[in-house]
Amino acid sequence: MNVRIDKAFEKDTDKIRDKKILNLIADCIENVRVSKNIKEIINIKKLKGHNIHYRIKIRDYRIGIVFEYGTIVFVRFLHRKEIYRYFPK
Repeated sequence: MNVRIDKAFEKDTDKIRDKKILNLIADCIENVRVSKNIKEIINIKKLKGHNIHYRIKIRDYRIGIVFEYGTIVFVRFLHRKEIYRYFPK
């Protein structure tokens, strides 16, 4: 799949210092790249009430993604208690 990374996602990941979490993020991005469709992505869940917004769970963190026109956009990466304040907008 086509993958695009938003600037807010980059800023969120720059704040993370734990190497294990950063490796899990890299693995997640690679998993999305090699998947043929949205159902092959590990730990993905569609958000209720939204047609194109999904989240991927990584330990206590969530990745907010948008799926439109065959492209997945990584929008935010925040703690599970904060992600739904900022995503989806």
